[in-house]
Amino acid sequence: MSRITLGEFKRVEIRVGKVVAAERVKGTDRIIKLRVDFGDKQMQALTGLGHIYEPEHFVGKKYAFVTNLEPKKLRGEVSECMVLAAVESDDSIAPLVPERDVREGSPIY
Repeated sequence: MSRITLGEFKRVEIRVGKVVAAERVKGTDRIIKLRVDFGDKQMQALTGLGHIYEPEHFVGKKYAFVTNLEPKKLRGEVSECMVLAAVESDDSIAPLVPERDVREGSPIY
Protein backbone atom coordinates (compact mmCIF):
# COMPACT_ATOMS: atom_id res chain seq x y z
CA MET A 1 0.00 0.00 0.00
CA SER A 2 1.29 3.42 -0.94
CA ARG A 3 0.94 6.09 1.74
CA ILE A 4 0.18 9.77 1.30
CA THR A 5 0.62 12.64 3.72
CA LEU A 6 -2.25 14.30 5.53
CA GLY A 7 -1.53 17.40 3.45
CA GLU A 8 -1.96 15.40 0.24
CA PHE A 9 -5.25 13.93 1.50
CA LYS A 10 -6.57 17.38 2.42
CA ARG A 11 -6.26 18.35 -1.26
CA VAL A 12 -8.97 15.79 -2.17
CA GLU A 13 -12.42 17.39 -2.05
CA ILE A 14 -15.14 14.84 -1.27
CA ARG A 15 -18.72 16.11 -1.08
CA VAL A 16 -22.25 14.75 -0.98
CA GLY A 17 -24.09 15.21 -4.27
CA LYS A 18 -27.66 14.44 -5.29
CA VAL A 19 -28.18 12.92 -8.73
CA VAL A 20 -30.85 14.98 -10.52
CA ALA A 21 -30.64 13.30 -13.95
CA ALA A 22 -29.10 10.18 -15.44
CA GLU A 23 -28.88 8.70 -18.90
CA ARG A 24 -26.88 6.10 -20.73
CA VAL A 25 -24.13 7.51 -22.96
CA LYS A 26 -25.02 6.77 -26.57
CA GLY A 27 -23.15 3.85 -28.07
CA THR A 28 -22.23 2.25 -24.72
CA ASP A 29 -23.84 -0.24 -22.41
CA ARG A 30 -21.67 0.54 -19.37
CA ILE A 31 -21.32 4.32 -19.16
CA ILE A 32 -24.02 6.40 -17.48
CA LYS A 33 -23.95 10.20 -17.45
CA LEU A 34 -25.04 11.70 -14.12
CA ARG A 35 -26.06 15.32 -13.50
CA VAL A 36 -25.18 15.99 -9.85
CA ASP A 37 -26.38 18.83 -7.62
CA PHE A 38 -23.95 20.03 -4.96
CA GLY A 39 -26.15 22.86 -3.68
CA ASP A 40 -24.01 25.71 -4.99
CA LYS A 41 -23.35 24.15 -8.41
CA GLN A 42 -24.11 21.21 -10.64
CA MET A 43 -21.50 18.94 -12.21
CA GLN A 44 -21.46 16.01 -14.59
CA ALA A 45 -20.08 12.59 -13.69
CA LEU A 46 -19.58 9.55 -15.88
CA THR A 47 -19.80 6.16 -14.22
CA GLY A 48 -19.05 2.75 -15.64
CA LEU A 49 -21.80 1.08 -13.63
CA GLY A 50 -24.26 0.69 -16.51
CA HIS A 51 -23.76 -3.06 -16.55
CA ILE A 52 -25.09 -3.23 -12.97
CA TYR A 53 -27.61 -0.37 -12.70
CA GLU A 54 -30.12 1.31 -14.97
CA PRO A 55 -29.81 5.13 -15.11
CA GLU A 56 -33.08 5.54 -13.17
CA HIS A 57 -31.49 3.81 -10.17
CA PHE A 58 -29.34 6.88 -9.46
CA VAL A 59 -31.92 9.68 -9.83
CA GLY A 60 -32.89 11.33 -6.54
CA LYS A 61 -30.20 9.57 -4.51
CA LYS A 62 -27.21 11.06 -2.73
CA TYR A 63 -23.69 9.71 -3.04
CA ALA A 64 -20.10 10.62 -2.12
CA PHE A 65 -18.21 12.31 -4.98
CA VAL A 66 -14.66 13.54 -5.50
CA THR A 67 -15.29 17.03 -6.87
CA ASN A 68 -11.87 18.50 -7.60
CA LEU A 69 -10.54 16.10 -10.24
CA GLU A 70 -9.24 17.33 -13.57
CA PRO A 71 -12.10 17.01 -16.09
CA LYS A 72 -11.78 13.92 -18.29
CA LYS A 73 -13.34 13.42 -21.70
CA LEU A 74 -14.76 9.98 -22.46
CA ARG A 75 -16.91 8.97 -25.43
CA GLY A 76 -17.49 12.62 -26.28
CA GLU A 77 -18.70 13.50 -22.78
CA VAL A 78 -16.82 15.28 -19.98
CA SER A 79 -16.65 13.90 -16.46
CA GLU A 80 -16.10 16.66 -13.89
CA CYS A 81 -16.39 14.57 -10.72
CA MET A 82 -16.33 10.91 -9.65
CA VAL A 83 -18.76 8.86 -7.60
CA LEU A 84 -16.99 6.80 -4.93
CA ALA A 85 -17.82 3.11 -4.68
CA ALA A 86 -16.68 0.05 -2.76
CA VAL A 87 -15.49 -2.89 -4.86
CA GLU A 88 -15.54 -6.38 -3.38
CA SER A 89 -13.31 -9.26 -4.43
CA ASP A 90 -16.09 -10.73 -6.59
CA ASP A 91 -16.20 -7.42 -8.50
CA SER A 92 -19.56 -6.41 -7.03
CA ILE A 93 -19.73 -2.63 -6.70
CA ALA A 94 -21.61 -0.48 -4.19
CA PRO A 95 -21.66 3.33 -4.56
CA LEU A 96 -21.07 5.06 -1.19
CA VAL A 97 -24.10 6.75 0.37
CA PRO A 98 -24.40 8.90 3.52
CA GLU A 99 -25.84 7.11 6.55
CA ARG A 100 -28.55 9.77 6.91
CA ASP A 101 -29.97 12.54 4.75
CA VAL A 102 -27.51 15.44 4.61
CA ARG A 103 -27.53 18.65 2.59
CA GLU A 104 -26.12 18.56 -0.94
CA GLY A 105 -22.56 19.84 -1.00
CA SER A 106 -21.77 18.71 2.56
CA PRO A 107 -18.04 17.96 2.79
CA ILE A 108 -16.80 14.50 3.71
CA TYR A 109 -13.68 14.29 5.85
